[in-house]
Amino acid sequence: MRCLTLADALREQGAVCRFISRAHDGNLIELIRQRGFETFALPVCEGFGVPKEAGQPAHAAWLGATWSTDAQQTRTLLGDFDIDWLIVDHYALDARWEREVANACARVMVIDDLADREHDCAVLLDQNLGRDPSDYAGLVPSECKVLVGVKYALLRGEFASMRAYSLARRRHARLDTILVTMGGVDKDNATSAVLDALADCPLPSGCRVIVLMGPRAPWLDAVRAKAVIMPRKTEVLVNATNVAELMAESDLSIGAAGSTSWERCAVGLPTFMLTLAFNQREVSAALRDTGAVEAFELGRHFKADFIAAISRLNGDPQRLRHMSESSARVCDGAGTNRVRSALLD
Repeated sequence: MRCLTLADALREQGAVCRFISRAHDGNLIELIRQRGFETFALPVCEGFGVPKEAGQPAHAAWLGATWSTDAQQTRTLLGDFDIDWLIVDHYALDARWEREVANACARVMVIDDLADREHDCAVLLDQNLGRDPSDYAGLVPSECKVLVGVKYALLRGEFASMRAYSLARRRHARLDTILVTMGGVDKDNATSAVLDALADCPLPSGCRVIVLMGPRAPWLDAVRAKAVIMPRKTEVLVNATNVAELMAESDLSIGAAGSTSWERCAVGLPTFMLTLAFNQREVSAALRDTGAVEAFELGRHFKADFIAAISRLNGDPQRLRHMSESSARVCDGAGTNRVRSALLD
């Protein structure tokens, strides 16, 4: 999704963008094509398992092929075009892959979050809070331009557009609308756990709940059934196209750590954040330290901790406003323009 956001912004300036993606279960290839981008689908290799080569990236098994096979297939596709920038966003790929495809394009840009492997690229983007250029010392060439921090977060333009309105309405904080966004797929059904906790929370009279889910979410029907019996009005929206507006009109978000974190910060939306994967813990901890979020993990004590946190909000009306102000300081929503300028310049 972040690459799609960047491609939209580049196209606005006249660039022609194409995608290469591997056809894993749950892929977004058709969505990318619907947005008007030519997309090449690589097949998932039958019987592919965890690579046995030494020195593999920690997420090598996510690729669906060996890195060398992937590089060869990608290079073959690139041979038909003149490529100014090849932008690669995958935790399973590193400098070996980037060197293998380098002669098929003018420059390589890498999007990373982990700072755990070497890259051979002209530009590296890591949009995470608390990241420092020194984290990539020795991992990228000395001439590489390293763009780090949330100021470069790849957000769609509507989040920056909604920012002023959203921040203005939070000056008189209240808890009327709660937005639940646990990711488009939510394979672990965290949404149901959140709704179970909200059902027993001391929410203000008239408070409503909006749940955002993707059409391929395996627990969608279960969440819809639970929404019907919630004590507060609960609406489930599938494939919502006005997420920035929904965030701006909400008073509290309950969401997963991840790139959606920066969307919430751009509009100053206070958040109860759930860490659902190991690679989200760093983001969650950094945001908690800013005061923008309260952090939770699913487990035996989740429901009790969650209800206690809602009770604290009820007892401290200014807490929402303070969380909003802290959140807004993290990200201004203009990161995509900054990255686009770095590429076009």
